[in-house]
Amino acid sequence: METRRIRKVLVANRGEIAIRVFRACTELGIRTVAIYSKEDVGSYHRYKADEAYLVGEGKKPIEAYLDIEGIIEIAKAHDVDAIHPGYGFLSENIQFAKRCREEGIIFIGPNENHLDMFGDKVKARHAAVNAGIPVIPGSDGPVDGLEDVVAFAEAHGYPIIIKAALGGGGRGMRIVRSKSEVKEAFERAKSEAKAAFGSDEVYVEKLIENPKHIEVQILGDYEGNIVHLYERDCSVQRRHQKVVEVAPSVSLSDELRQRICEAAVQLMRSVGYVNAGTVEFLVSGDEFYFIEVNPRIQVEHTITEMITGIDIVQSQILIADGCSLHSHEVGIPKQEDIRINGYAIQSRVTTEDPLNNFMPDTGKIMAYRSGGGFGVRLDAGNGFQGAVITPYYDSLLVKLSTWALTFEQAARKMLRNLREFRIRGIKTNIPFLENVVQHPKFLSGEYDTSFIDTTPELFVF
Repeated sequence: METRRIRKVLVANRGEIAIRVFRACTELGIRTVAIYSKEDVGSYHRYKADEAYLVGEGKKPIEAYLDIEGIIEIAKAHDVDAIHPGYGFLSENIQFAKRCREEGIIFIGPNENHLDMFGDKVKARHAAVNAGIPVIPGSDGPVDGLEDVVAFAEAHGYPIIIKAALGGGGRGMRIVRSKSEVKEAFERAKSEAKAAFGSDEVYVEKLIENPKHIEVQILGDYEGNIVHLYERDCSVQRRHQKVVEVAPSVSLSDELRQRICEAAVQLMRSVGYVNAGTVEFLVSGDEFYFIEVNPRIQVEHTITEMITGIDIVQSQILIADGCSLHSHEVGIPKQEDIRINGYAIQSRVTTEDPLNNFMPDTGKIMAYRSGGGFGVRLDAGNGFQGAVITPYYDSLLVKLSTWALTFEQAARKMLRNLREFRIRGIKTNIPFLENVVQHPKFLSGEYDTSFIDTTPELFVF
């Protein structure tokens, strides 16, 4: 590509994902712009960009990073060509993508139509059905009242699950195992959905008991090319939140892997998807069911990069700049030439106290030493001595990713690195992560989403 439009990128985010994007940009010869709230004045990400500007002055800590007009104003004032939203905050906000387009700023992500389609779980489900992708039996749209929920349960049998239509991240979800539980679950799901997503619309699905949670990484360009970068196993979850991820899945057969990955490509091709996205499935036995699409970069993208050698964030930027997947600039091979090399595991080290029901801890990091070595990757936001951990933002401290030729070697490398960490001044979940990655069930690869809930020894420290 002779002429590049993107010469300066603003990252509308904070912490480790902002730094991840800055690094990708710098390697591409692109200048970087950070934004930071007044609470983040000492946050590491503001010092890793070429320029940094205060955003959301006078606003609450979270609201500062949701200040669409404030961010657009900074971008225009400093000749920003493109904005990368990271994950969380405004990453799936249709209005933000629209405002970028209106101001002639490239939004590094999918278009507004796809944000709308996949931000609404009911619309996403319809897209999957239209593409011929298996879905879990569920309501055709949002349910209006208790009667609809009961009628669905009587038709399909208990247990069922009530989900926020605009939800994600485990919020606005309630499992119902009998008719007596319907009223409370319905009301709580609606109130949680309203509080978290601004809409109390919910829908109902048959509950698939103890499935695997498998997601497929997708990249698409403006020429209609779509490839998958294989799958990640995200079944190690606590309260519907991912804790440890593995790529590729240890327990999937090659035949089932191929079917799932091809289904993900089929869906994204059917809607003309552009940029990075993840198609998520529940897997039970040899059957798989579509659940949602995440139209953005994900926390766990690092392990896919480690097993494929493909820089997903750089690919995002170049695709947004008009490059095709298979161009010299992006350099992604044809699908049949993309290979899995080894295994990678990611552990999310958080500032949560496992001895106090994983309550977030705050304070100043008095000492910080991480692991390292061959096949080890660290993605940190404020992982350094002297960093002040505040109560205002997500508790993620550092993403630790390890790679090896075999899963067993990658797991041993993960355990060794977790044990090498020395963090003083704040509590972390490292003791819990150590228990997970050395547990026989985890090492067998045969774990499912019930693993943490049904393994009490993980909580013995």
